[in-house]
Amino acid sequence: MLTRALIVVLAILNVGVALWWMLRGDPAPAPPATPPTGVAQLQLLDTPKAPAPATTPVAAGAPLADTTPEVAPGSARPPASPAPAPAAAQTAAVASAPTTAPAAPATAPAPSAPAPAPGPLQCISLGPFADRDTAMAAQSKAGALVQRSRLRETAKPGASSTYRVMMPAAASREEAQATVKRIAAAGISDYYIMAQGEDANAIALGQYRNREGAERRLAALSAAGFSARLVGGSEGSAQWWVDAALADQATPSAARQRSGAAQQRSLECAGLR
Repeated sequence: MLTRALIVVLAILNVGVALWWMLRGDPAPAPPATPPTGVAQLQLLDTPKAPAPATTPVAAGAPLADTTPEVAPGSARPPASPAPAPAAAQTAAVASAPTTAPAAPATAPAPSAPAPAPGPLQCISLGPFADRDTAMAAQSKAGALVQRSRLRETAKPGASSTYRVMMPAAASREEAQATVKRIAAAGISDYYIMAQGEDANAIALGQYRNREGAERRLAALSAAGFSARLVGGSEGSAQWWVDAALADQATPSAARQRSGAAQQRSLECAGLR
């Protein structure tokens, strides 16, 4: 009797558990976990799967062969070969590698030819010319054949012509002597007072055989503040020359022909500087 009652109670319990299981419904999903504020989430990337190694089918019942390479005792075990990098990583590495063009070899400049050294300076005198104007025209005609030039006056051979530099006659002897004192104070020498004739009380300041020397004396007196004049000389008793230093690669004959001079003479360049 007791056994039958236990069996009925167990049957009722089983029926109740079955009805509860059928009527309970699907469980509510758990809410997703919220990460803390300010902390980055970890995301998993898809990694390419390594291809499965090729296997050789083994016949049923065949013994398995050991493919492990033999290592001699005491020798180091060979390192395992690294796994090949993914194709995408290799492509990115090639694209990011800097490409540099090979530098072109520098071409050495060709050595320039040295400039020819200028030859020694050569100086000549061109002339003679009858007057100063003719000599100036010849100086201009020489042009680029000469580097620098000057005019020079000389007396004709056999002609006796002199130039005197004089100051006008003073009103009295005392006035002439006062002028002489001022001339000496200025550092000018070679003077005397004319005592008689139409040039009485005039002051002579030098006598020269060519006009060039007389003009230099006049210039010195003018710079010191004295007024003098040039006296003497005769028409046709002097002749003029052009002293010049030849330009590079110019010849004396070419300079003579261009200037129209009848003669050319060698000249020391030291006297032309």
